[in-house]
Amino acid sequence: MRPLVAIALLFCSFATLAVELTGSTTQGGLLFGKAEPGSVVALDGAAIPVSKDGFFVIGFGRDEIGTRELLVTSPVDEIFSKRLTVQTRDYAIERVDGLPPATVTPDPSATARIKQDAQMVATARQRRETQAYYSNGFNWPAKGRISGVYGSQRVLNGQPRRPHFGLDIAAAEGTDVYAPADGLITLTHPDMYYSGGTIILDHGQGLSSTFLHLSEILVEAGTFVQQGDLIGRIGSTGRASGPHLDWRMNWQDRRVDPQPLLPPAADAAAN
Repeated sequence: MRPLVAIALLFCSFATLAVELTGSTTQGGLLFGKAEPGSVVALDGAAIPVSKDGFFVIGFGRDEIGTRELLVTSPVDEIFSKRLTVQTRDYAIERVDGLPPATVTPDPSATARIKQDAQMVATARQRRETQAYYSNGFNWPAKGRISGVYGSQRVLNGQPRRPHFGLDIAAAEGTDVYAPADGLITLTHPDMYYSGGTIILDHGQGLSSTFLHLSEILVEAGTFVQQGDLIGRIGSTGRASGPHLDWRMNWQDRRVDPQPLLPPAADAAAN
């Protein structure tokens, strides 16, 4: 019987596993997957967190190019393999003038503060829980006009700067900000050098949202929130030329675009 068992196992290891994939492999995009519970997922050989019911997510950076190899292995060694080609996209150039010079070129005395802020943010984004809090989807976090988009290159007071990695929603000071999806609050800070009032919301599996320039923070770190819960209010704290919400999203170390996850832009004013 042993040769028959060996043949059966070999057959199972090359069987095709059904995996559902939705989303985008475009630069800045997110690809959401659903596999058989208990499956193991790897991207280019690196393990990807999977929820107990089989959900996982993969992100692609702003300037990422080339291909990625997705491999999903079921509990009985069935295999799903797919080569993911990252699609390129065009980005807009924005000019923002009239910012205080100190916020465009930081005072050297602020260096220590900036580094401390960056370390706190990096620590908050290191969570790699398997829960897929994002699985019910995303909604607009605030009502307002889209004033900035992901990936655009900003020129501040005539000086080219790093690309903008957020979705900006302009609205009056004090406009409510809601959780766009379920998650755990991992950081709150009333006044970071660049981002002012800041919240980081962990959606699970290395996917997180960061909300910048808030005038008020209405949640505490360690609190679990559900989609639609009030978490803060729009402001112009930190480096901001006017009141707006700068919503950024990360998947592990990649900065991704939240806008494709949302209903049409016209719905923002109605949420």
